Amino acid sequence: MIRVVVVDDEELVRSGFRLILEAAGDIEVVATATGAQAVREVGLHQPDVVLLDIRMPDVDGLTILRQLRGLRRPPVVAMLTTFDSDEYIATALRSGAAGFILKDTGPDQLAQVVRTLAAGGVVLSPKVTRTVVDGYLDSGAGSAAAGQVSQLTERERAVLVLIADGLSNTDIGARIHVSVGTVKDHVSAILTKLGVGSRVQAALVAQRAGLLDCDERRP
Repeated sequence: MIRVVVVDDEELVRSGFRLILEAAGDIEVVATATGAQAVREVGLHQPDVVLLDIRMPDVDGLTILRQLRGLRRPPVVAMLTTFDSDEYIATALRSGAAGFILKDTGPDQLAQVVRTLAAGGVVLSPKVTRTVVDGYLDSGAGSAAAGQVSQLTERERAVLVLIADGLSNTDIGARIHVSVGTVKDHVSAILTKLGVGSRVQAALVAQRAGLLDCDERRP
């Protein structure tokens, strides 16, 4: 079972997410919490995944994210937001969030999003806007991202595309017929060559460089 904590200031949202996720059968919502309760509940229940509202009146979601990332066994955290152009998203991604989910994500997609997060993948809502991508990356425009990507081998570019698609190392290995260890070596090389610190950052470089719109999507 994938253990999840949902953090949101609205009880209706917390209850709705619990109902949707637990209907999946392989996901257990071990707790729901307001912002003020979040760190305590996560420490108590040790979830695999935390879905964290980015804007709450009692405690800022970014503050909670930093506290969760500082735990000895930090969970995977994805941010919940109402707007795909939320100005806090870029800061959340820099602070270690594994992606973000719009609150209007369809019920049939939500469980798969949680599975992707639990497997080590990244989640970027399909509605990611150019504003978000531009706000996250430095102002060096697409040419800078293209220059970063040009340092990668053909196989590394293929792996980068699969990272951006949210696949875990196991799924990537199955897709390109290599061992998980080999995938880990590729991922390490990709992060080093791109000069980024996480899979989410690498995925956004791929998006900015245009890799997600080309034939390299089919390794």
